[in-house]
Amino acid sequence: MASNLVPITVAHGDGIGPEIMAAALHIMQEAGARIEPHTIEIGEKVYLRGINSGIEPSAWESLRHTKVFFKAPITTPQGGGFKSLNVTTRKTLGLYANVRPCVSYHPYVQTKHPGMDVVIVRENEEDLYAGIEHRQTDEVYQCLKLISRPGSEKIIRYAFQYARRNNRKKVTCFSKDNIMKFTDGLFHKVFDEVGAEYPEFEKEHWIVDIGAAKLADTPSAFDVIVMPNLYGDILSDVAAQIAGSVGLAGSANIGDHCAMFEAIHGSAPRRAGQNLANPSGLLHGGLLMLVHIDQPDIAELIHNAWLRTIEDGVHTYDIFKEGTSKEKVGTKEFAEAVVARLNKKPEKLKPASYSKAPKQTFEQNLSSTRHSNKELVGVDVFLHWTERNPRELGKRLEQFNGDGLKLTSLSNRGVKVYPDGFEETFCTDHWRAGFMSDRNQKPVSHQQVVSLLDRIQKAGLDFIKIENLYTFDGQKGFAASQGE
Repeated sequence: MASNLVPITVAHGDGIGPEIMAAALHIMQEAGARIEPHTIEIGEKVYLRGINSGIEPSAWESLRHTKVFFKAPITTPQGGGFKSLNVTTRKTLGLYANVRPCVSYHPYVQTKHPGMDVVIVRENEEDLYAGIEHRQTDEVYQCLKLISRPGSEKIIRYAFQYARRNNRKKVTCFSKDNIMKFTDGLFHKVFDEVGAEYPEFEKEHWIVDIGAAKLADTPSAFDVIVMPNLYGDILSDVAAQIAGSVGLAGSANIGDHCAMFEAIHGSAPRRAGQNLANPSGLLHGGLLMLVHIDQPDIAELIHNAWLRTIEDGVHTYDIFKEGTSKEKVGTKEFAEAVVARLNKKPEKLKPASYSKAPKQTFEQNLSSTRHSNKELVGVDVFLHWTERNPRELGKRLEQFNGDGLKLTSLSNRGVKVYPDGFEETFCTDHWRAGFMSDRNQKPVSHQQVVSLLDRIQKAGLDFIKIENLYTFDGQKGFAASQGE
């Protein structure tokens, strides 16, 4: 092959994946994309061979070599401890930024928001997607939400730099820091700090629930939105759907060293093998890939041909509408229609222009971590206790006061139930006992915590977890229970 071809790793996926990948690659090759695909197998077949990650070691070698992954959707088997391959790939390769443009194509694709043009920048590596989960009692399971300052700064700085390179005007942050004051509170705080370095942008923050309602109702109020992982996953699908169809949206997963490009929809096994699926989402992911590998000329050529195809009313079943659409076609036929329109531009839709390809990756000059004066001032002891009487448990736990530690509160699912709890509060078998220094917030030692646990276990109580309670430069690094 010619030396100017860029090697890329390609996975054809599961369900409709092989069909839409074949269509997308056909369009790219007919357009003259300078790529050299290296195919790997991932997904359901790999899972069922007993590899819980869904990807074999040899496939990782291809990814680390090409550093560009063009991936069709896969099917993750239900249950059995199988891990999400998307999450595994993103975290293993450091793909911290998920970029999802959501654009409407009115009047050719049905939408209530004709002028919608929103880009959602989603943090990709942490939050609840750390996937750290435990069953702790008969009734209670937990999932740890991890938000870090460096992780927040990386994604927020990326959002502002993306906005700058793409001539955007406004950057909005979504979080839920009225409830999760430490985790989401940190994300919001870092947004304000980083945003101050970009005075040319309008900046705002929305609580995610009302922000989501505003996005669904008035997407024109937003431009670039940056948010933690879970909110970004949900709302990028919402945004794509209200723009016209989840089936039209692609995404880029960007890291400092590697990148992955894909459709945002799933493998749709019910539609597999029927020549029905719309390849547009994966193709749009491919356009982002072409820009990333410095082939904006090919991206522009394909994008305009795609726009002209949509404009001409050649539609797959998912966006076909009587009176607007003119021809209902299958996957292969749609791809051929795009190929037939290469070198054409839309006449009514805004033409795509990649004459100055915006970079996908940016230099990240992260702030250095400032080390605080951290002091241990208490411990939360989590207990599995099947009785429903908080007063009885509270009285028992007070017997373990001493050696510099004292029970200050007992809570259940985050609500204080002792002392002075309410009878109406429903309790499970999962209890949080807060023991604090009884010496005016003076530090305690790990040995004091160990001694406390020893007293608890000798009394026959089942502690299932502890969380040490720290202050940082005198400020509490832990949340109180509701009602405390």
